[in-house]
Amino acid sequence: EERVVEPNEIKFSAFVFKIQANMDPQHRDRVAFIRICSGYFQRGMKAHIVRLDKEHRLGRPTQFMAQDRSLVDEAFAGDIVGIHDPGTFKIGDTLSEGENLHFTGVPVFAPEHFCRVTLSEPLKSKQLNKALDQLSEEGAVQVFRPMYGSEQILGVVGVLQFEVVQFRIEHEYNVKVRFTRLPYGAARWVFSEDSKAMEDFVRAQSSVICYDQHEQKAILLEDLWKLKFLNERYPKITYSSTSEKV
Repeated sequence: EERVVEPNEIKFSAFVFKIQANMDPQHRDRVAFIRICSGYFQRGMKAHIVRLDKEHRLGRPTQFMAQDRSLVDEAFAGDIVGIHDPGTFKIGDTLSEGENLHFTGVPVFAPEHFCRVTLSEPLKSKQLNKALDQLSEEGAVQVFRPMYGSEQILGVVGVLQFEVVQFRIEHEYNVKVRFTRLPYGAARWVFSEDSKAMEDFVRAQSSVICYDQHEQKAILLEDLWKLKFLNERYPKITYSSTSEKV
């Protein structure tokens, strides 16, 4: 059942729209930014994380102004607050005072540039996986893992994001990596209500089928002309340019 959450409602509700790791490199902190949609926020209060179905104390709430931080004692609908995140939150998470709300419309957009990431030091694969997990949770990059093989493919909307991601991996996680550009120009998440049609599609396109960081199926395309061909060949498959974060 859908309803509109009004800002003047008494009960607290909010959603996570951004996560940022290593804002303070000396402490390796991680902050989840929430927008309060209704009710009253108070430092140290407990809120219900709907996705996990558990209570969580919202500790060390912070507001930012440029490089300055200040602790927040209270906040109201419309305010943005940074919450210390021990690795619990994901973008799109809903917080409430008990109601099982889910705010819709937090999309992930399909990337247009892709590269393969390779370790310069093979023994640091664990650190690389941690870096990619955290950066993908932030939304800085999207990570795709092919159906077969162990390589990791990075996707971004703007090509300059590759430089930012490589810099952060090397300086925040101390992992040297090489990026190799790949000849893809688009990605689409694929869905179907017909399981047999999806099975046939995946089998035929297995070389370009990947799983994203949320284990959703996606197909990598050299260009959008290929999409027209796929629509005609596999009419029971839906191709989406966005994937909603839940």
